[in-house]
Amino acid sequence: MGTVNASTPAAVRTLTCRAVLFDMDGTLVDSTAVVEQVWGEFAARYGLDIGEILRTSHGVQAGDTVRRFAPPGADVLALTAELGAMERVRTEGILPLPGAARLLAALPADAVALVTSADRVLADIRMAAAGLAMPATVVTAELVTRGKPDPEGYLKAAARLGVDPSDAVVFEDAPAGIAAGVAAGIPTVAVGPNTGPLPPGVLHIPDFNAVAAHVDKDEEAWTVISFRL
Repeated sequence: MGTVNASTPAAVRTLTCRAVLFDMDGTLVDSTAVVEQVWGEFAARYGLDIGEILRTSHGVQAGDTVRRFAPPGADVLALTAELGAMERVRTEGILPLPGAARLLAALPADAVALVTSADRVLADIRMAAAGLAMPATVVTAELVTRGKPDPEGYLKAAARLGVDPSDAVVFEDAPAGIAAGVAAGIPTVAVGPNTGPLPPGVLHIPDFNAVAAHVDKDEEAWTVISFRL
């Protein structure tokens, strides 16, 4: 399972799996406006390069970014909490990625997980702001000991859905998340314009508008999801 046919033209690429693991920000939810605003204020406060922060923070837990850029002696936990509080009250401009709502609705609930570097409160807020239904299986920042690019979150999500990592598919938009999916041994599809150079075997789509999913059962009654990318 987790098979990909990438030898055919992009318009007819196919991918088959038993479970689907989605990142949130940049993959299902466009939260760019809020992210740039909050990190811009952080950069201005400490005289930091906002371009470098945005380049390296995408898909990474906020605490890891604060730890990397905060000045010596700064209270990393307090700063992370402050930034998190700012993000939770700012939802203007948050939108679903094109085709995301339709695709989520087409997939069986017991075969879908959200794996995000946000905490659960922020994940709930952003999914609701984008008008997207929250999957029943969710792995958020507080449920892992190592954030992306570590594969822990994706491996945990696959285990919770009861599938081997090779039988799942990851949809991700950021280099750290793509690296996490690949490290987990899960076929990975990169979404959008901010993926960076792609590892071998990683397919790319601009959004979900052209993605179609067909759900079936095999001879052992396992769910089989076939994507046309």
